[in-house]
Amino acid sequence: MKTTFIVTALFTIVNGSSALSVQSNIAQVKNFKPSHQKQTAKNLYIDVHHFGPGKVKYEDVAKAHAKDLATQSKFGVNFIRFWVDEERGNVYCLAQAPNKQSIKKTHAKAHGLMPDDIYLVKSGSEAALKTGENFYLDVHKLGAGKVTAEAVAGAHQKDLATEPKYGVNFVNYWVSEKEGLVFCLSQAPDSTSVINTHKEAHGLLPAYVERIRQGQ
Repeated sequence: MKTTFIVTALFTIVNGSSALSVQSNIAQVKNFKPSHQKQTAKNLYIDVHHFGPGKVKYEDVAKAHAKDLATQSKFGVNFIRFWVDEERGNVYCLAQAPNKQSIKKTHAKAHGLMPDDIYLVKSGSEAALKTGENFYLDVHKLGAGKVTAEAVAGAHQKDLATEPKYGVNFVNYWVSEKEGLVFCLSQAPDSTSVINTHKEAHGLLPAYVERIRQGQ
């Protein structure tokens, strides 16, 4: 009788341990994340197309952008918005993507219009838009490796404190630390108002200011 009880108890303990082990293995399998999934992490990029003065129309860019949206999922890209300067013939695209190559592949398959430059950027915090205001994109060229996102954040706060004086609404900014570029998106009465705000706020003047149309 005692022998039977001991054998049964041992069987229960061993069998229970096996069950726990199996459950533990199942949990590990469920929680396992292949290393290749790390490659799908999305970075933020701005890609730039230089078509030349008078050689691009907003309506044409909007059509090309629609093709990008229809294609982007194949390459893990998410195009967020675009800006067009018809006068200078420049187009800027803001997108999330695993890498630069995925953006190139999307553009190539969608319409074949390849960007001249692609910049990995860090974004600021987005402000609310105002109705009926013109959009401007000003670009600061500070030199490769000579700017940090933290420094730009500080300068941006000074812009925000100064902008009411000139009727400007800084919407957001993007920093390419590697290339030393800062892209500032704003709404303003004119480009001079944007420049004057930067000048009074911190003295860092943009290399150029473009009046743009925004799409998404």
